[in-house]
Amino acid sequence: MSLTIRSPKERSCVRCGRTEAWNEDVDAWRVPEGNEGEVACIHDWDVTGEFRPVER
Repeated sequence: MSLTIRSPKERSCVRCGRTEAWNEDVDAWRVPEGNEGEVACIHDWDVTGEFRPVER
């Protein structure tokens, strides 16, 4: 039985709604155009425990 460790591909801020997606080409989070959210927000990423990094 082998396990695969995964990382999230997208995330969203629960305060302002900003979304980001992981860009493999630059190894960084990128914001889709038009979804910048609130500039002054201290982003609170939606980390609820629903994402499971270990896949069997």
